[in-house]
Amino acid sequence: MAKKKTTTDKAVEQVVEQTVETVVAPPKQVIQKEAKPSWEIKDRMYYLKGGKKPVSRSIKAANIYYFDESKGYERELKYCQNQKTCFVDEMKGDQRLEHIIFRSGSLYVPKEKTVLQKLLSFYHPHKDQLYYEHKPVEVAESQLDWLEFEIEALNAAKNIDIDLAEAVMRVEVGSKVSEMSSKELRRDLLLYAKRNPKLFLELVNDDNVQLRNFGIKAAELNIIKLSQDQRYFMWGSNDRKLMTVPFDEHPYSALAQWFKTDEGMEVYTNIEKRLS
Repeated sequence: MAKKKTTTDKAVEQVVEQTVETVVAPPKQVIQKEAKPSWEIKDRMYYLKGGKKPVSRSIKAANIYYFDESKGYERELKYCQNQKTCFVDEMKGDQRLEHIIFRSGSLYVPKEKTVLQKLLSFYHPHKDQLYYEHKPVEVAESQLDWLEFEIEALNAAKNIDIDLAEAVMRVEVGSKVSEMSSKELRRDLLLYAKRNPKLFLELVNDDNVQLRNFGIKAAELNIIKLSQDQRYFMWGSNDRKLMTVPFDEHPYSALAQWFKTDEGMEVYTNIEKRLS
């Protein structure tokens, strides 16, 4: 005779069934794939490097190869007008080879010729060697960066003190800076900042430039002097040796570094008093 199920037995069976269902049907994890950047369909311009503008210049359209990292081997490239790809291993049917010719240094490729555009923009081995793609956005960004450098450099040139101005211009014009009036110095400083803003800002923020100028001024006034063989600096008054110039270093660059040492700082303070 079958035993009658109690309320407790039924409750236990329900719990077991729920547990089995949970183990058998775990929730699925959704893995999101990163979206690949899409190819922008647009007309494109390509130019020969170095500003070259011959009447016509052909570049290889066949017998060229591209190493495909995803496949792990080189793939042959060919530009055929009747194919939908530039990879030979993906081509179907006849292959009608087409020439790639730059005229007067440039090559215009309309948006309809996607195969040629991708060959030139991505895969051709002579990309950025014989020719480059004109990218207006990148050019604009580069020009904007340059203009911002220029503004920053001109503002700095306008506000720096005369000693730093002299130190910076000494790098550009050498000893001639000592003969310039303050107005000439300011004018040439602004022109230099406009012409080469990035280098100008680097010089302004380089304390060695000021220390070099300090040493040169001291030498011009014969407070210190450099030996004829440019191997050491000494006092101008008694020829007592101050420091030896390390081999293969510029004397005044070495002097600037030496001014930062304990011994050099004492000499610097002494010279500063004589210059003031």
